[in-house]
Amino acid sequence: MMKEMAGKEEDGSYLRRLVGAARDSISRGHYRFDFTMHHRMMSLSDAIRSCKDRNAIIAEVKFASPSMGRIREYTSPQMIAREMVEAGAIALSVLTQPNQFHGSIEYLMNIRVAVDVPLLMKDIIISREQVDAAYRAGADCILLISSIYREGLADHTLEQVIGMAHDRGLEVILEVHDREEFDHAMGTDADIIGINNRDLRSMRVDLSTTAEILGARGVSSSSGSGSSSSSNSSKTIISESGISSAEHIRYLKRYGVHAFLIGTSIMASDNIKNKVRELVMA
Repeated sequence: MMKEMAGKEEDGSYLRRLVGAARDSISRGHYRFDFTMHHRMMSLSDAIRSCKDRNAIIAEVKFASPSMGRIREYTSPQMIAREMVEAGAIALSVLTQPNQFHGSIEYLMNIRVAVDVPLLMKDIIISREQVDAAYRAGADCILLISSIYREGLADHTLEQVIGMAHDRGLEVILEVHDREEFDHAMGTDADIIGINNRDLRSMRVDLSTTAEILGARGVSSSSGSGSSSSSNSSKTIISESGISSAEHIRYLKRYGVHAFLIGTSIMASDNIKNKVRELVMA
């Protein structure tokens, strides 16, 4: 029930393909523009931690993905963003990678004007140029993929890119997929740890990934309260990928997850506002 198969690239070639697409986007000038969207910077981590009366849902604006293809026909990103926030999303993730996800840095800019919640620039970030673009386009947070940096596929070290982000007032989600990456991430200066239930080497999705990582850190699945143990409380922890129902939310909450980043199931729904509300109130 908790697993989804998508692709068979076990050797990591898909991850390298994502990095190649990112380099192509950079070389084509996707992140170059001559102005800055000045706004009041907001803390995604604070927004998550202060969310007490509902599930902390980070709703994602994306129109396509490599595993699913076209998810939704193009509709005004601003309109979608407003519906998500009105339904109770505490923050939004905006896909800005054009080659693999049909994203655009302009979507982020337009959404920044439309809503007053923390915005995550979701991209394959490997360069200083992308970090600068995130700040100038109105983001409050960026996402870095641990495996890209551990395999030396980026232009800088993980520590350097986290430092670049913090110098611009941006928070960092460090995305991990296994226990080794999680343990390493807990010792970094990243503000938030994102556990990706999708393996970017094989494209398999398994919600048990989050449960296994956090269970190994001492969180009891039988507690039912959703509160984390002291070993997991030093950083904000989110679960990503494969989350589509109230059942999934309730399952993950048992392991101390603080927030849930959800894109495909929301964007593919007939009624975005109702779908977000369902997940918020699960």
